[in-house]
Amino acid sequence: MENALRAGVAIYNAGEYHDAHDAWERRWLDAADGTDDEQLLHGLIQFTAVVHHARRRNWSGAQRLATSAGEYLGGLPDDYRSVNVERVRAELARLAADPERIERRRPIRLTYDGKGLELADLDFEAAAVVARVRAEHDDRFDENRLDAGVGAAREELEDGHRTRYIALVMDFATGSDAERPVVYQRLCDHLERRTQKRRDVEGLFE
Repeated sequence: MENALRAGVAIYNAGEYHDAHDAWERRWLDAADGTDDEQLLHGLIQFTAVVHHARRRNWSGAQRLATSAGEYLGGLPDDYRSVNVERVRAELARLAADPERIERRRPIRLTYDGKGLELADLDFEAAAVVARVRAEHDDRFDENRLDAGVGAAREELEDGHRTRYIALVMDFATGSDAERPVVYQRLCDHLERRTQKRRDVEGLFE
């Protein structure tokens, strides 16, 4: 849960309001209806949609969702799950009353544990969530290949190493749109060599 929250907060703070909800959506779908976690994720997902619609001047859509999102977050503690829920509620109330304020003032930043997380602040597991969101939103990238890279990186972590796969997954998650295809190709090349090496030793001692 924490990794998904941190990933979504960082994506949102990067100004990618539409994409932020994808970091939370799987956790939201798995959460039991009416639980505090489900309410938090539902509210945050709708909050990012409010900002997205308001920035596109869809005032009626933004107002409707702002009211709904405020209701989902209404019963939660002010800093539930270390997210600045109180500020989000206040921003939703302002946007419900005047969605055009988005043209006069930037949306609030989300914080986690009091910090306005950036993509560069994320550890590996949260960055892996971001990487998955990147792959899902771009037809140039194969989600299965990315998942294989994440798996290889986790093997490195278990072995106490921090080498190529960890760095490549994190670069894919946090790098620019221009850099991402290059990083992805490097990741695929390393995975292919890894697969080939494993094939080369198969059956040698049978």
